[in-house]
Amino acid sequence: MSENQNLLAEQRRSLILDEVRRRGGVRVNELTRKLGVSDMTVRRDLDALARQGVLEKVHGGAVPVVEASTHEPGFEAKSGLELTAKEDIARSAAELVTPGTAIALSGGTTTYALAHHLLDVPDLTVVTNSVRVADVFHAAQRTSGPRQGAATVVLTGGVRTPSDSLVGPVADQAIAALHFDVLFLGVHGISVEAGLSTPNLAEAETNRRLVQSARRVVVVADHTKWGVVGLSSFSALEQVDTLVTDSGLPADAREEISEHLRQLVVAGEPEA
Repeated sequence: MSENQNLLAEQRRSLILDEVRRRGGVRVNELTRKLGVSDMTVRRDLDALARQGVLEKVHGGAVPVVEASTHEPGFEAKSGLELTAKEDIARSAAELVTPGTAIALSGGTTTYALAHHLLDVPDLTVVTNSVRVADVFHAAQRTSGPRQGAATVVLTGGVRTPSDSLVGPVADQAIAALHFDVLFLGVHGISVEAGLSTPNLAEAETNRRLVQSARRVVVVADHTKWGVVGLSSFSALEQVDTLVTDSGLPADAREEISEHLRQLVVAGEPEA
């Protein structure tokens, strides 16, 4: 590739971040050769990724940010990452929703993307502890006015987290009294050893209640969540029915996940 218009900035930055995480660090001159772009373009990409807090610039290159298991990025920080992957995942996950059912959406930027794809699914009851998700449905109703088949949205109460989820005893009590057909769950991290995890202890308990109240659990998580472990685990992989992820998930991870889950859906690829 020469100074490359084939790769959008988002795609380049995703490739750079994958390379940094996989190798533990990269040099600018290596990235210019690999991506076929100028030194200045690579440095701009590294600056953008450093501002998002996902890598650290060092002399001549970049290294991963070593995050504590208690570190919880805010919604805005996460919303700029893996945009294409999240959109692909949301589109595939929406195909799992049947009109007229009761579903739950947890907090997170991927479930937020999913909410936009559910606006035209008729007669849904949507339970959510995400202020952002609830706003998607409420904004649609304000824009188009009352319409036949519009979703009924149940927003739990609770204490707001940096990712704009509502957690704590009020949320837990509300969720425990409900039963829904499918839960779509965003996660901070997923691994065989730790299962599903989050850096927020209160959010872990609320997510645990969501899992217990669902007949079917669908995790929506892009490939960068694999191998990440937060402070508190709230579910084993065996409690998950389906993982919807993107094509960036490596083959060895797919094989390992498939040993523990009933169904692995890779967005944009035919189901195995």
